[in-house]
Amino acid sequence: MRFDLTDLQLFVHILDSGTMTAAAALSHITLASASERVRGMEEQLSCALLERKARGVSPTAAGHALGQHARQVLAQMQQLRGAMGEFGAGLAGQIRLRGNTSALREHLPLAVGGFLLQHPQIALELQECPSVEVLDGLRQGLCDLGVAAWDADQPPPLAGLECSMWRSDQLVAVLAADHPLAGHSSLTLADLVHENWVGLPRDSALQQLLIKQALRLEKADAEKKPPLTGSTLRMRVQLPHPEGLCQLVGQKVGVCILPAAAVRRHAAATGVVAVPLGDAWARRQLWLCTARGSTLPGPASQLLAHLRREAALQP
Repeated sequence: MRFDLTDLQLFVHILDSGTMTAAAALSHITLASASERVRGMEEQLSCALLERKARGVSPTAAGHALGQHARQVLAQMQQLRGAMGEFGAGLAGQIRLRGNTSALREHLPLAVGGFLLQHPQIALELQECPSVEVLDGLRQGLCDLGVAAWDADQPPPLAGLECSMWRSDQLVAVLAADHPLAGHSSLTLADLVHENWVGLPRDSALQQLLIKQALRLEKADAEKKPPLTGSTLRMRVQLPHPEGLCQLVGQKVGVCILPAAAVRRHAAATGVVAVPLGDAWARRQLWLCTARGSTLPGPASQLLAHLRREAALQP
C-alpha cells in the first residue's frame, strides 16, 4: 500500500467538502487527477472508499476508517514540521504532553516549571483533553506523556499503557459562604443539580465530565418527580479561569465544581467555601502514563523522571 500525503490530504478534503470538485480545488489539482488518485487508492485496497451520489460523495465504512487514519498521519506530519522548525531555531527537543483539565490548569504548570528552567533548549507542548483522550493519544502515538484522572474506586483502562499514581485530585463543590448547603461536610451532584451554575467552557475536560455525570444522574432518576435536569444544567456563565468562577460564586450567581487545589488558592479572596463531593467519580487520582513498550525520546524521558521525583516529594 503506497499512499502519499497528497492522496491522504485529498481524501480528507473529500470527506470535509462532500464533493470531488471542491476537494480537488482545495488540493490544487484537477478534478481528473483527483478522481484518478481515488481510483488508485481503491484499487490498492481492493474496496470502495466512496459512494457516488447525484450531489456528491459519501464515505463507505472503509472510507471512514481511512479518513480517521489519514487525519492522524497529517496531524503527525504537521507536528513533525513544527518540531523540525524548532530544532532550526536552536531547540534541542520537543515534548508532547496531554492532560485533563485539572492536570493542565492546577498541577502541571508548577510541576514542570523547574524542569524547563533547567533545560532551556527543550520545548513543551501541553494539550488539554478528557482523560480518555489522553490515554487514547498515548496509544496512538499522538503524545509522549499523559496525565489522566480516574475515580479512586475505579481503575483506569490501562491496556497498552504504563501508569503510576501521581497525585490525588479531589473535586469540590464551590458555594457562597452563606449558601444553605455550605455547612455540609460532604455533598453529591444530586444535591446541586437544581442550582444555578457557573462553570468552565463546555469543551473543557472537567465540564464534559460534569455533563456526563449529570446525564447519568438524570437517566437513573428519570422516574422521580420533579425530574432532574442533568442534560440542561442551568449554566448561567462559563469562564476559562477558576478565579473568575470563584468570584461569581461569591457573588451568588451560581455554584460550581472545581478541583480542590484551584479553590484553595482563591477561597479567602472571593468569599467561597469548598465542600468535598462524595460521588465516587469526584474522588479522583491523577495518573502519569506512557505507552507500554515505547522508547521515549531523551527529553520526554527526562521530564518523566522529573515528574516522578516531584510526585515523591508531595505530602
